[in-house]
Amino acid sequence: MAGPLTALRVRFTPDSEQTPRDTRPPGRRRGANGRRKRTGIRRFFTWRKLLAYVAGLCALLIGAFTVLYYSIDIPRANAQAKAQSNVYKFSDGTILARTGEINREMVTLDRVPTGVQHAFVAAENKSFYKDSGVDPMGILRGLVNTVAGKGTQGGSTITQQYVKNYYLSQEQTATRKIKELVISLKVDQRNSKEDILAGYLNTSYFGRVAYGVQAAARAYYAKDVDDLTVEEGAYLAALVQAPSQYDWAVASPKAKRLVTQRWNYVLDNMVDMHWLDPAQRKGMRFPVPVAPEPAPGLDGQAGYLVDAARNELISSGVSEQELAAGGWTITLTIDPAKQRVLEETMRQGLDGSAKGKRARADAAATQGGAVSLDPENGRILALYGGRDYTRHYLSNATRGDYQVGPVFEPVTAASSLDAKMRNGPTAGGLPEVKRTAGALGMDTDGGGFDTKESVGLGLMGASPLKMAGVYASFDHQGKRVTPSIVKSARRGDETAGPPEAVGDQAIAPAAAQLITRSLIEDGGTTAARAVKRPAAGKGGVSDDKRAAWYVGYTPDLVTAIALFGEDAEKRKQIPLKNASVQRVADLWSGYTDRALGDAPPAWFEFGPGAGAVPVPTETVPAKQVPSGTGPTAR
Repeated sequence: MAGPLTALRVRFTPDSEQTPRDTRPPGRRRGANGRRKRTGIRRFFTWRKLLAYVAGLCALLIGAFTVLYYSIDIPRANAQAKAQSNVYKFSDGTILARTGEINREMVTLDRVPTGVQHAFVAAENKSFYKDSGVDPMGILRGLVNTVAGKGTQGGSTITQQYVKNYYLSQEQTATRKIKELVISLKVDQRNSKEDILAGYLNTSYFGRVAYGVQAAARAYYAKDVDDLTVEEGAYLAALVQAPSQYDWAVASPKAKRLVTQRWNYVLDNMVDMHWLDPAQRKGMRFPVPVAPEPAPGLDGQAGYLVDAARNELISSGVSEQELAAGGWTITLTIDPAKQRVLEETMRQGLDGSAKGKRARADAAATQGGAVSLDPENGRILALYGGRDYTRHYLSNATRGDYQVGPVFEPVTAASSLDAKMRNGPTAGGLPEVKRTAGALGMDTDGGGFDTKESVGLGLMGASPLKMAGVYASFDHQGKRVTPSIVKSARRGDETAGPPEAVGDQAIAPAAAQLITRSLIEDGGTTAARAVKRPAAGKGGVSDDKRAAWYVGYTPDLVTAIALFGEDAEKRKQIPLKNASVQRVADLWSGYTDRALGDAPPAWFEFGPGAGAVPVPTETVPAKQVPSGTGPTAR
């Protein structure tokens, strides 16, 4: 009979008979069968289980894709072939213009020179003749580049682009992309590579309202596609990536560099693919396209306004193909009354006093550009791009290839003041000036920011549109104001428009107030005698005498006006014959006085430290003259 002692013997066996204690880490313990015992997350992830998970996922994806493959068929051609008109309206709803005629002439592939065909393949899809309509590595590469912050790159093949252009829409959605992949595989199976390439060349958009390579050949080189050279074909192939940006006639210096790089990339790819002899490639030179012929119905200022609206919508995310497909109602911020006044003022200032043959010739060599906007919200109220869009396609209001000269000085001063107020460097070094210019909305990628001398002389290029935005930022207490011309854009239930025009604080409010105060003392007092209200402004002639500027503002209206010297036939800049600051200042005051009309004078806002602001008492009734810094309400 077992008693307590027996139990004790069981409990207290000798050490040699006890099971050794397992002191290994929990993850390395073994079970009864002697194998390692896994704990925690390791229980779920073994190599075998991981492979099973991957195999299951692949099977699921293959199954889902199989279902999609058999459920999605090749659709009919999209509505692009039945494009509608776009309607552009003034801010009051009156019609400005209608656009939307499709310029397309279908051509067979045998009309396209072999070298030109190869240029497009080299630019867009080197594996085109071997792939199955999609390029998995290209798609993966595009996803990696997108995740890495290198921009949205879809890795689309020529087949995919053809499918998107001809069968689908331009919307960037997962559903559309899946359809594109499936339809591309089917199109590649059912059609020859020659048919697909021909379809791609006939449906691609090239800008200048040109659809297809034949229309592009006419628009950019005034010849039929049969006569295109390899160099010209390479430019058109490079152009497809960003037609509005890469159009040589309106491209910024930065865009010209980019499209030239892409042109070289296309030709180098052709050499790599043994489609172009290296010696022939070495001797090739960039083929500058001809000047564009504006679309009918956009004469006068209408074309400049429409182009400005289109470019703004494109920069905000609406594709060129979507706009070209039509059906949009686009309302601009343009005030018809102020637009009419600006047009009359500029026309009179440019041509009104030209008497005699020589005077008319001098006047013809002077181009004018102007932008007028509301600093409170950045809305462009009037824009003048040139004498006539059908005679001078490039808008003088938005071109940025002329030096700004002395009107850049307030930016340099603002940089120094802002640095002091932020307890930063106070010497006005170049990086700080460049940072301030960028914060105020200027393009700092071009030249002019290289040396203190170039900054001091204002050798950087900028457009009247950009400079109006910079001075509007001074007027708006240092907050960045981005000029905007689109009030609304609608197509059915779809809407589009630019982001908020008033952005972050570009410079300290006190710095902006001090700049305004200095500009009132510098140029505003003289201008105010004409406009009969508080005004600030700065004028000057560029160092090369090719541009004369005046940018002025009241609390409720900012206007930038510039005169440019240009040889229209040779399409190059020349010195102005009459490069007078006063000439431009008179245009500004004449426009501002009429544009504001009988509206009561508004007052600038000045906080403590800005000092008293001089006001032209001889032109403003005594009861309106502010004491001290003046009223703070606008």
